[in-house]
Amino acid sequence: MIKVIIQIPCFNEAKTLPSVLRDLPTAIQGVDFIEVLVIDDGTRDGTAGVARSLGVQHVISHRVNRGLAAAFATGMTESLRLGATVIVNTDGDHQYPGRFISDLVQPILDGRADVVVGNRNPELDRRNGWLKRILYWVGRRTVSWLVSQPIPDPVSGFRAYSAECARQMHIVTTYSYTLESLVQCIEKGFALEFVPIETNSPTRPSRLFKSHASFIARSGTTLLRVFFMFHPLKTLMWLSLLLAVIGTIPMIRFVFFYITGNGNGHLQSLVFGAALLVLAAIVLVAGLLPISFHKTKDLSADL
Repeated sequence: MIKVIIQIPCFNEAKTLPSVLRDLPTAIQGVDFIEVLVIDDGTRDGTAGVARSLGVQHVISHRVNRGLAAAFATGMTESLRLGATVIVNTDGDHQYPGRFISDLVQPILDGRADVVVGNRNPELDRRNGWLKRILYWVGRRTVSWLVSQPIPDPVSGFRAYSAECARQMHIVTTYSYTLESLVQCIEKGFALEFVPIETNSPTRPSRLFKSHASFIARSGTTLLRVFFMFHPLKTLMWLSLLLAVIGTIPMIRFVFFYITGNGNGHLQSLVFGAALLVLAAIVLVAGLLPISFHKTKDLSADL
């Protein structure tokens, strides 16, 4: 029996949710059951009531607004409890047309993929401003470099997950699930596929993209955090190298003035540079600790 559950995280989406639900497929080739799960993330506009009145089979509510990542994680847990074979995630603002859901599900049913992401080609979408398109390009290249494979649309929230993959995901960030879940799936060896999709015109401003600076800072922090979970030494090695380079500059400055006979007046450069080099060494050692811990754990298991 193949069951697809379409989960829809919502925060104050009472106006757009009816159009989202009308657009969902009622049948997909090779699928026995299609059910819908709405996650009401502490909304105050009656989203949960709208969902129930429109016949949604499963509605689960947070008492307070916990954020998109928490709503996504709640949906994944509930979908697995309900016996989903494939979990499709879409948005409550009707950004993603429902007609593409079968395209997301098919590669999983065919056994080609564990995760399928709808590729919006945001860099080519003229509805996005030029700066936003550049940021999408930089983000795509950065994520692709970190995971060592092409990732055409890393922040698309229109996705399908196999039940096996969903069971092994553990969302720990609070901002957005897109980057973290993607990196986790890749690092755990699950097959990833992208399918081209189109998007509807925006019905409201993005709640995640409040400003370019905020988007860069929060997305970068999320990416660094999840990458550190799997590659602590590599992450801290680059940070250690950066600190060492910065610390070397004032040291060179001190040496220069010392050779020219003015070293006593630039002791602050020596102290500052030495402090940064010590910090760089501490950071590098911190990166080695998880490796030592895992080796000790494996040795204990063998004994």
